[in-house]
Amino acid sequence: MKIPAEENVPHRFELFLLGDGEKKVTETPDTRIPSSSLFIFNKEDHTLGNLLRSRLLQSEHVTFAGYRVPHPLFSKFELRVQTDGEKTPREVLVQACRDLVNDLGTLSREFTKEWELRKMAGEGTNGAEK
Repeated sequence: MKIPAEENVPHRFELFLLGDGEKKVTETPDTRIPSSSLFIFNKEDHTLGNLLRSRLLQSEHVTFAGYRVPHPLFSKFELRVQTDGEKTPREVLVQACRDLVNDLGTLSREFTKEWELRKMAGEGTNGAEK
């Protein structure tokens, strides 16, 4: 008996809704490498992983930042962060998250402003053509 491929794929809501008792992020300090931790993000994918990795690498205290998705069917990624010891991996990760939220807020405001300006310019052009 052949099993349809759709039965092997998780339901869409399972890709972003946390289950009971499930944490969004867990941290495991790496005992082999000083000032290093492994963060596991549940119900997230490459989008957030790459954003965080890129932002972390901009910090002067981060010596290494990388992520991997263990399996493409499960929405989870692992982010490894190593710092110079002045700040903990958790501190630099929290700061990177704050910086990203600020950047995305700025992007949203600028996009909305440009969108509204283009709408007004388009209305002015349409009004002049009549």
